[in-house]
Amino acid sequence: MLDTAPLLQPTTFPAISRSKLQTLQVNLGYLCNQTCKHCHVNAGPNRTELMSRETIDQVIELLAAHKVSVLDLTGGAPELNPHFTYLVERARSLGVRVIDRCNLTILEEPGQERLAGFLAGQGVEVVASLPCYLKENVDNQRGKGVYDASIAGLKRLNRLGYGKAGSGLQLSLVYNPQGAALPPAQDLLEVDYKQRLWSDHGIAFNNLLTITNMPIARFGSTLLSKGQFESYMQLLKDAFRPANLGTVMCRSLVSIDWQGYVYDCDFNQMLDLPLGGAKEGKKHVSDLIDADLNGHNIRIGEHCYGCTAGQGSSCGGALAD
Repeated sequence: MLDTAPLLQPTTFPAISRSKLQTLQVNLGYLCNQTCKHCHVNAGPNRTELMSRETIDQVIELLAAHKVSVLDLTGGAPELNPHFTYLVERARSLGVRVIDRCNLTILEEPGQERLAGFLAGQGVEVVASLPCYLKENVDNQRGKGVYDASIAGLKRLNRLGYGKAGSGLQLSLVYNPQGAALPPAQDLLEVDYKQRLWSDHGIAFNNLLTITNMPIARFGSTLLSKGQFESYMQLLKDAFRPANLGTVMCRSLVSIDWQGYVYDCDFNQMLDLPLGGAKEGKKHVSDLIDADLNGHNIRIGEHCYGCTAGQGSSCGGALAD
């Protein structure tokens, strides 16, 4: 696979610093039941990296010590970590809002029949990948049969109350562009998604989140192989909006990899740009228990333009209207 990391340093991106820590985004491992073209972590069925119970206990300790309000679980398919339910239950007992970044098809996998019910019982917010409402586009980007399994997963969640008014069970869908383009306006695309999924399948959901494809890992390699890397980077830079700097997710989020090492964001994790800088060495989640990160500089690179272009992009969707 072609590596874009050397092309992302040095950078002209403006310096930014941290505010109060509010979110832990935890990668529970790279094991996944899918292999998606846009995946920036190169997850798949043959990956063996999974977070240990010991590291998960340190994550729980950090949640309590800093009174972190949000635990954002990702992967791979985070649900395939054998300690997934343990972590969710412990976090919820602390009053932490838990987000599960679910690929939907995992809900239909053998042995996962009780997963959706568990998520509903714990009041976990589901953020589900569905890069398009059209079958052909989804299967092209994520693999044959993924669309049908995703629709089945959404219907399963709807039956439990997810996406329904008054249920308290939040269901958001995630859109990624098919290629080297910025996402369309999030609010307008959400209207289209809701109309099509309801009319075609009777499916309801709360919000649509649009996320820009980052020029790293599997997608970055594709850009290089097609000769599109430079033009895509220019697209991101031309669409840069300084106003988005105030709300980028890295200001209040720490990303934790499957071994427990910490980064300013999920993308820096994939580029092996640890929090704090190379001179300090990699920090572990255990090093943050008594640390105050407020005001610390954030590690930046050319890829950061992906979060500030156009409407902006974060794990919570667009940053601006």
